[in-house]
Amino acid sequence: MQNLVAGIVYSLDPEYLPDSLVLDLVPDVHSCPYYRRYQTPMFFKTHHLPRPDYRRVIYLLRDGRDVMVSYYHHLRALNGDAVDFSEIVRTGRHLAPSKWHDHVNAWFSNPFGAEILVLRYEDLLENPVTQLRRVCDFAGIERSTEVLETVSRKSSFSKMREKEEKTGWANRSWPSSRFFVRRGEVGSFKDEMPENVLSVFLAQAGDTLRACNYL
Repeated sequence: MQNLVAGIVYSLDPEYLPDSLVLDLVPDVHSCPYYRRYQTPMFFKTHHLPRPDYRRVIYLLRDGRDVMVSYYHHLRALNGDAVDFSEIVRTGRHLAPSKWHDHVNAWFSNPFGAEILVLRYEDLLENPVTQLRRVCDFAGIERSTEVLETVSRKSSFSKMREKEEKTGWANRSWPSSRFFVRRGEVGSFKDEMPENVLSVFLAQAGDTLRACNYL
């Protein structure tokens, strides 16, 4: 999403944006205590729960089962292969700031009355130009269909992987032996989430999955 926003907002070709520059243009609030204000408004990435000062939000929603598979591999890359998938789902250990369903429910409840655009990851993959047009409308940005097509094409998963192979990842703690851009497929939980882990997750997050039309 940072890649897409950087391409749209600054009308740049994402294929030639190293991760370090994307992070400079669309700062991550968890890793960038200071940032350069290139324009107003600025766009930021965050995993935070709702806050009073977050007034306009693009909320990227993804099937929680795929989210957990993705994050499990993320944790293994950072902490070693001994990470227990079942424990993560059952107890919420290593999950910051919360479990998936608690995060979704918090933002959907919108306790501070923010303006929120919900963007589904699955829709973004299936109809990227349509979804990017929604982002532009929400942000008050005018971009041609040609620009949106270029940004979406150059931000595809295969292009992101190629770029990572060439320029690496800006996060110094990320091991060079692992790809950050790993798989990104819809429904990856079907062959990557063990049945016992899936059953625990469904018991906790089933209602939220249904509310989001994932079940």
